[in-house]
Amino acid sequence: MNCIDMQEKLRHSLDNEHRYIHSLGVSETAVQLAKRLGASLPKAKIAGLLHDCAREFPVSALLDEARKRNIPIDFIDNYQPILLHAALGAALAKEKYSIDDPEILDAIRLHTTGKENMTLLDKIIYLADMIEPHRQYDGIDEFRKFAESADIDSVMIAAFDRSLSFVIKKGQMIHPQTILARNYLLAQRIDHEK
Repeated sequence: MNCIDMQEKLRHSLDNEHRYIHSLGVSETAVQLAKRLGASLPKAKIAGLLHDCAREFPVSALLDEARKRNIPIDFIDNYQPILLHAALGAALAKEKYSIDDPEILDAIRLHTTGKENMTLLDKIIYLADMIEPHRQYDGIDEFRKFAESADIDSVMIAAFDRSLSFVIKKGQMIHPQTILARNYLLAQRIDHEK
């Protein structure tokens, strides 16, 4: 399936136009980041486009849809099923869009929580989701500028800090993968400075 066909299929399956526009923005931002960082442009484009493809399901259906596909559901997922849209999105990318590239599927799977030792594509999709042009939150303009100029791992640490702060302010549970991902990057930095 070519990218234009994927876009049309995605447009018809998502719950609203805003989510589709967000997906296009993430795809475009991912391509820009991939150009700057030397990553695969086609993989960045596809992973960015499909990162939220499971948002076609209402939050109330995510647990059931994940169970149907034998997607592991952890303690946090039971309380915050919205996080499952990432793993479910990877499954749908394979099922509905014939994506079989493990790097693309992992980048989709990890775009909400991250993990230790993320690939460059994983980092690009995580960041593109945070800074795409339609995303608005306090400090976004400064963060976009930082993301465009700083080294990727420094930007990722700042991104995890923002994500953790947001989750704490909302009174939600923190996924342990996010903490592990952040700590991994901090350990890399500390080891490098020795």
